Amino acid sequence: MSEYLYHYHPVEPSTWMYLSSLLMIGLFFKFGRFWSVRNLDLMLLIAIGPGLLFVHYGHQLAGESAQVVAEASQAELDEPTETDKTGKETEITSDPSMSLSLDDVKERLTEGLDAEWFGFFWLFCVGVLILARLLADPTMVRRPLLEPNLSAGGLIFIGCSLFVFLTANVMSKDTANSTPTDQSDQPDATPVVEQEVVRSEGPGYAYVERLPSSARKIVAILSHLAVVVGMVSIGYRHFGNIVMGVGAATLYLMLPYTSLMTHLVSHALPAALLVWAILWYRQPLVAGMFLGLASGLTYYALFLLPLWFSFYWPRGLMRFFAGLGIMLATLVGLLLVFSDEPLNDVIRMFGLMRPAMKGLDGLWDIGPNGGWSPFYRIPVLASFVALSISMALWPAQKNLGTLLSCSAAIMVASQFWHGHGGGIYVAWYLPLLLLTIFRPNLEDRVAISVLSERWLPRKLSLGLLGKAA
Repeated sequence: MSEYLYHYHPVEPSTWMYLSSLLMIGLFFKFGRFWSVRNLDLMLLIAIGPGLLFVHYGHQLAGESAQVVAEASQAELDEPTETDKTGKETEITSDPSMSLSLDDVKERLTEGLDAEWFGFFWLFCVGVLILARLLADPTMVRRPLLEPNLSAGGLIFIGCSLFVFLTANVMSKDTANSTPTDQSDQPDATPVVEQEVVRSEGPGYAYVERLPSSARKIVAILSHLAVVVGMVSIGYRHFGNIVMGVGAATLYLMLPYTSLMTHLVSHALPAALLVWAILWYRQPLVAGMFLGLASGLTYYALFLLPLWFSFYWPRGLMRFFAGLGIMLATLVGLLLVFSDEPLNDVIRMFGLMRPAMKGLDGLWDIGPNGGWSPFYRIPVLASFVALSISMALWPAQKNLGTLLSCSAAIMVASQFWHGHGGGIYVAWYLPLLLLTIFRPNLEDRVAISVLSERWLPRKLSLGLLGKAA
């Protein structure tokens, strides 16, 4: 961006967190209704930022310190020593960074690991609060219209400006080692290294994880654009108020998480697919295809199926199942035809493996920073599966509002047992959470009343019938 804007420098994540938090309060905080749920939701969104900063800077500090320790160890083996007049040996080092004592560097390494672990713990606690808020959302029948403190034109201008800067952030960002867990976003890795990274990252779709650096940047930008367009369209088509959709989309672009994790395809692409599944919920075939694609690419979205099956049970279930099956079969077919290890890649796609107990990250990393034992993941995973299955029965009456909040709740709960950085995949639930916050009362948007009995849209069906006649 410095080529186009005079002396432009990217804003530091910590600085942007403080500035964006104040901006969010100014634009969305309801000062006339201080004890409103909207203000509580805003505080929960702001609370995500500190945890991400601890993870980001802790990982950065630990990585730099570990590199210095490795270089010092290599220098001890490679560099010669000279003996002074007292007969003592003195190391000859050419790197100025080696002037720090090894104990100081190790202390910084421990400090970085502790900060990173505390960040994951912070995100875990905030995730519990967000999950409780989402599970309580179906009971909130009274939903007064609380529009942003700025007009729609002002929000659109701010949103477009933020998207331009975020796009520049993606294009100029070096994706190598940018997060503690998304090693699949490292550029230009050899095929052997890629296979090792893919296996270490747990379930997922192999082709997405092996995208080259330039393709990842393009997919990330398009995914964020799809999220923004989808949120605005949901506000216009399903909420009947485009200002609420624009407000939710602007808040999405404004959050520190979006600025920090903009370039990560594994975060942005599933978010876009879930948003568009909601956007097309009145067309079960199309919604099933979007959710099937999201499930095939991330695996964790598969646990949304009991909820969505229950929503379409009165009408549209077979169409939704057909769209889901078509997309999953297509993804499996691509692996079987073009993959070098088709069986292993299909197993990873559906997560047909035992829960990993080694090589984990985040809270479940029992390294020098002392994480939680991976065996505790088993009861957490069992509780998550029980929550997913229970969505088929609760809430008893499914509408668009419960579809939004409960889908977001499932994706939040998946963070708790995610073994490779659970907590930082905020994009998986952030757009749905924002739409839940801004949505009106949607009790009348149930499948039996908003879906037609036709498999195809009415205009397309009439067109095909006219041609046949």
